[in-house]
Amino acid sequence: MRRKHRRLRSETDLDITPFMNLMIVLVPVLLLNMVFAHTSVLELNFPNVESSSTEQPKELQLQVMIFDDQLVVADNQGGVIKAIGKKESVHDYEMLGQVMKELKRRMPDKRNLTIMPSGDTPYQTLVSVMDAVRSYDAVVAGDVVEAELFPEISLGDAPERVEAS
Repeated sequence: MRRKHRRLRSETDLDITPFMNLMIVLVPVLLLNMVFAHTSVLELNFPNVESSSTEQPKELQLQVMIFDDQLVVADNQGGVIKAIGKKESVHDYEMLGQVMKELKRRMPDKRNLTIMPSGDTPYQTLVSVMDAVRSYDAVVAGDVVEAELFPEISLGDAPERVEAS
């Protein structure tokens, strides 16, 4: 005859120690490797009413005017320096950068510039012009660095263009 053995059944505890050890190591590693969002802020200078007195001698002020069909680089004394047309229905930011490099070569101490968008200028166009006049990528000792052009940017309104009839 067979004997029936009754097995002793005991409640087993769930051992979560290895899982907790994994979490203790994994959470800090993931947090250290996480890339946080970087927000860059450009400091802009807006025109001041008190600063436009007639007693001060007018210094040279570079201006970039943004119109629908072209970008106009000018100054407040000699007029238009360069008018840059669109290239394939997009403003030619590369040519604008070349003009800014040439102006910086002629005036190395000049740091400020006024950007004058027209009323219907898209935001992305304004940001692209700011990027083109602020700095450019240069190679120094085998490394790519940002060379300074005109980092102090002021904003103003573009003058109305008079169309020739």
